[in-house]
Amino acid sequence: MSENCFHCGQGIEKERILFDEKTFCCNGCKSVYEILNLNNLSNFYELNKGAGIRPNDENSTQFDYLDTPEIFEKVTDFSEGNTSLVTFKIPVIHCSSCIWLLESLHTLNTHIKYSQVNFTRKTLQISFNHNDLKLSELAKFLTNLGYKPVISLETADKNEDHLDKSLLVKFAIAAFAFGNGMFLAFPEYIGGEDYWMEHYKGLFRTLIFLLATPVVFYSASDYYKSAWYGLKNKIVNIDVPIVLGIFVLYGRSIYEVVTDYGPGYFDTLCGLLFFMLLGKIFQKRTYNALSYDRDYKSFYPIAVTKVDFEGKQDNILLSEIKVGDRILVRNQEIIPVDGILINGEGNIDNSFITGESESISKQPGDKIFAGGKQIGSSLELEVIKNVDQSYLTQLWNKEAFKKHETGLDTLTNNVSKYFTFIILGIALVAGTYWYFIDLNKMFQVISAILIIACPCALALSAPFTFGHIMRILGRNKFYVKDTLTIEKIAKLDTIVFDKTGTITHRKKSNIKYEGAEINEFDSLNIKTLLKNSNHPLSKSLYEFIEVNDDYFPVENFVEISGKGYEASVRGNLYKIGSARYNNQEPKNLETAVYISKNGAYLGKFIFKNEYRPKLRELFTKLTHYKIFILSGDNSSEENQLKELIPNYKGMAFNQSPEDKLNYIKNLQDQHMKVAMLGDGLNDAGALKQSNVGIAIADDTNSFTPSSDVIMNGDKVVTLDNYLNVCKGSITIVKMTFIISFLYNIVGLSYAVTGHMHPLFAAIIMPISSITVVTFTTLSTWILGRKHFKKQA
Repeated sequence: MSENCFHCGQGIEKERILFDEKTFCCNGCKSVYEILNLNNLSNFYELNKGAGIRPNDENSTQFDYLDTPEIFEKVTDFSEGNTSLVTFKIPVIHCSSCIWLLESLHTLNTHIKYSQVNFTRKTLQISFNHNDLKLSELAKFLTNLGYKPVISLETADKNEDHLDKSLLVKFAIAAFAFGNGMFLAFPEYIGGEDYWMEHYKGLFRTLIFLLATPVVFYSASDYYKSAWYGLKNKIVNIDVPIVLGIFVLYGRSIYEVVTDYGPGYFDTLCGLLFFMLLGKIFQKRTYNALSYDRDYKSFYPIAVTKVDFEGKQDNILLSEIKVGDRILVRNQEIIPVDGILINGEGNIDNSFITGESESISKQPGDKIFAGGKQIGSSLELEVIKNVDQSYLTQLWNKEAFKKHETGLDTLTNNVSKYFTFIILGIALVAGTYWYFIDLNKMFQVISAILIIACPCALALSAPFTFGHIMRILGRNKFYVKDTLTIEKIAKLDTIVFDKTGTITHRKKSNIKYEGAEINEFDSLNIKTLLKNSNHPLSKSLYEFIEVNDDYFPVENFVEISGKGYEASVRGNLYKIGSARYNNQEPKNLETAVYISKNGAYLGKFIFKNEYRPKLRELFTKLTHYKIFILSGDNSSEENQLKELIPNYKGMAFNQSPEDKLNYIKNLQDQHMKVAMLGDGLNDAGALKQSNVGIAIADDTNSFTPSSDVIMNGDKVVTLDNYLNVCKGSITIVKMTFIISFLYNIVGLSYAVTGHMHPLFAAIIMPISSITVVTFTTLSTWILGRKHFKKQA
């Protein structure tokens, strides 16, 4: 009796190693078992039996080339301070145990900070300390665990995956077998008492069997893998009935040919898989097109401040940045592109990239990676790499910033699961009935039921609908993080608006000055300091002060969120912010920025906000939502806001960032589904806490991983259109569910009564998917045109 290795599950052929009352096929498997047990990771074997991969025995020096500086820089995604990030392609990842183990690497090696698996792409991203763990040692470590990384020029260049070529090969084999099988089966279909046909029918049947066998065992292999992995994890997925149908047809056909009972269904089986694979190719190509549109055509509505060699500033779109341009990055801004520091002192927080809140100081001449956040005075960078939208998308979608909620996707899976059990029950009942009526027809009926009832169209409806909706919203400058966000928007019942920079217009503030006259020396210094801040009032004030844009070094920049900031410019300490921050008593009914120099109060700039046009019209359309207003300013404009928003439920002023976050929590404790609209700076905590955080971006790089949506500021007054489109998308998904069920009900009624051939079922199945995709494409286009007349 043959034994299997406890770790990898493979048969033991050469050596048999006993350890800890378990049997292993080699020292490599025994070593991995020891490592896992030493680190309390024995749950690996409980998740899936025999889930391990046999370690590789190749030369241990095979990865030494990775430590060459040029190769290291090309292979790694990020390297700063002590931390590097690398993404390896690991083709052998195959089950939940693999994912669990690979995401627990930090418990096996203290120099690994975190690891994250992308199962569909078979990739593993690792953050590690490159001073204590070389890249070559990391690759060897993975190899010793049985997960050897594949490193090539293609993986180093981070090329996107294209349509799976193996799928095309499988389709081509099925097409060849289907065409030739029909040709060989044709004489038997026309019948007759021909002696020649009778004499050679065995040869023709054998040839058709030989054609069908590679189709069954190779072309259909993806269905077997999917069904098997599902069953291993105690999930009956949509591929289970398909696999049963294939085996029923194949087994019955072999029986008929061997017993000379009939010609079997080999040609039908080849045709079935031909049409199923054709449908699969169609689905993949359509979905890839949606993903391509999402990654490369939907540019975030953020502008970057470009600086020319004379110091003049100009806001340009992120997508228009070119290598060699100089850009300005202010305090708390995300750095959108790799660059070299030209002016200023960098204090870079890379927590969005590495997951660790560790600041790295930078001096002029140093390289700064995209994705870091500047903490302190403004920086001037020279761009050395084009903007990579897909990198920013990855940063935005990082697991650490996701809100784990279940939604319609879970509903889709549950419907599919129960649907599968119902179909298996129908097939069993119908098969039992036809067993006593017509045994030959029983196999045809069971196969037709299992094939026609495949809920592929059901599974496609939500991803295709939401994919189109994301594209339409993106074209209209409303950038959604993922499809689940669309579902969450559709369920909202409460909207909280931040006042400054959200419902007020950043560029259109009426400003007047009260205080001692400010000389040109101080005006230049104050404007230099204002240049470092991203706060809406600071940006308005920067434009208001009409002096030259000379650049002076800013030292010891400190910001206290919600209060103000201070720094030394040309030997003088200036403080800009609230009244109390400058040791002054605030005046009621007034929004003002106070300024002091070397501890002496200079004066204040008083703001009269201008609200965005058509705001009153917006609030009259949001009658189905509870409206709340939050502001860090005082209540000077409370009466004006009450007149502007007659249907408000609450207002709160003098709110710190923590107060805003707690306000959102309080609403959620009352079972409200809350959306928060803010500028992504002082509102970052509240945006992350809310069910849907919408960061408003006007002319600044306010990209923030804390938000679920980035929205162009000019579009705030048409918020109702975006909400209605998201609600409409849920209706479309439900309608596609109905279409899918109707196909199945009609198809099943024909299949159960024995009036449907399995080949016809195979043709109908992809047609139902095509119908759903066509319906979602048309209906989402109509929905988009209804609310956004120019671009859908």
